[in-house]
Amino acid sequence: MKKNLPAGLESAPDLSQPLADAAQQLDLSIESAQASQLITYLRCLERWNRVHNLSARGSLVDFMVQHVFDSMTLVGPLTRLAKGRSLRVLDAGTGAGFPAVVLAVLRPDWTIVAVDAVAKKVAFVRQAAMESGIANLVAWHSRLESLHPDALFDVVVSRAFSSLDGLIASTSHLLSPSGVWVAMKGRMPTAEMSGLNRTVGAFHVERVTVPGARVERNLIWMRRIST
Repeated sequence: MKKNLPAGLESAPDLSQPLADAAQQLDLSIESAQASQLITYLRCLERWNRVHNLSARGSLVDFMVQHVFDSMTLVGPLTRLAKGRSLRVLDAGTGAGFPAVVLAVLRPDWTIVAVDAVAKKVAFVRQAAMESGIANLVAWHSRLESLHPDALFDVVVSRAFSSLDGLIASTSHLLSPSGVWVAMKGRMPTAEMSGLNRTVGAFHVERVTVPGARVERNLIWMRRIST
């Protein structure tokens, strides 16, 4: 259920203003060219979704709030983690490309890799990224367990995994020794956190607010534990 939508979002004649308002709420900066990239991507998603069922059915407004605004909550925390350096980020189980596309657009200095086991979703991400002019987003069709990239990742993020243990088991070989996992969760996954593999620990839980949505969102930060 939506509340306090950024100005203009209800009718959405121009989605750039709602994007700017949401960015301001999250203390982010967004240039007009970046807003245009995200809007182009959303329009691609709306068009493809009619045929390919990539995401739950919805309007551009729904996609803006549920996918873009939600993904934007991750940008500030990861920017603080980066401390000025360029990050190599893996979006594990990207689906229709979130949060990968938002990270790539708002942080063009980072390398973002989106991975999904469903071919039609990866095909969409590739096509939509090309149409949107997003050069630093790469989409790979693969099961995570079978993936062996040339370089490891600084951060592994995900919105899609049902369990923290599942995320770690599927991506541990892809994360650099000093890297972190960041799982985007709704309600606090207390039982999942307490049941983590003993070699991994949740060291920080960050509550974030999604502009325009009445949902609980927590970022669960995890890393390897030295033994």
